[in-house]
Amino acid sequence: MEAWGLTDPGNIRNENQDAFRIEPLGETALLTVVCDGMGGARSGSVASRLACEVFSEEVKRSFSPEMTPQEAERVIRSAAALANISVFEHSQLSEEFNGMGTTLVACLLYPKGKLVLNVGDSRAYLVDSDGIRCITTDHSVVEMMVQRGELTPEQAKTHPSKNLITRAIGTATQVTSDVFHIETEKNASIVLCSDGLSNEMADQEILFEVVHGARKDDCCQRLLEIAKERGAPDNVTVVLISLA
Repeated sequence: MEAWGLTDPGNIRNENQDAFRIEPLGETALLTVVCDGMGGARSGSVASRLACEVFSEEVKRSFSPEMTPQEAERVIRSAAALANISVFEHSQLSEEFNGMGTTLVACLLYPKGKLVLNVGDSRAYLVDSDGIRCITTDHSVVEMMVQRGELTPEQAKTHPSKNLITRAIGTATQVTSDVFHIETEKNASIVLCSDGLSNEMADQEILFEVVHGARKDDCCQRLLEIAKERGAPDNVTVVLISLA
């Protein structure tokens, strides 16, 4: 099991408000996290880095590879709740941080379980012999419209409200996170990314780069380069996990 990641401000923005972490938890477990911050001035970057750090450190403190998947789920839900209140309390410190928040998508892998948690519209994808599928469901206005049949997935990609999310870490005292328990093949891959990547690339294009790219260790760089060739108006963050 190996993982690689990178983050980039993209072609237009001066500041990168994304953050990611790759954390080995002993010899048999791995935690990966991607956060996409929001808020004026520097507050988005503060939110994403704080949430990434608090979430990761809480999982490192509480997780044990002897846990059942259900116990591990409670750990990551608790870590998300702690990250949420940490960002919210920070947002109350000054006007500069008022209203800041961040998405959070995380993957915890260990011999007894494979779990994905998300809040917001950063995504996790599973790539295996069946192709690619998005594990997570965006917490966004356009996703709600798609589920109600008001928009097609293609229309959602260009809708003017596509950046409005319905859940975020740090915007209220409590937040609900989604957790998915997944089954994978031995040679599967998992991709975590901010919407700076998923807005620029179709799922099948991500699949092609993961499966047919020359090397796994430069896949994140190739995905970034494609996003930037297409304009990359937002920050771009991607983490690739190879289960081979």
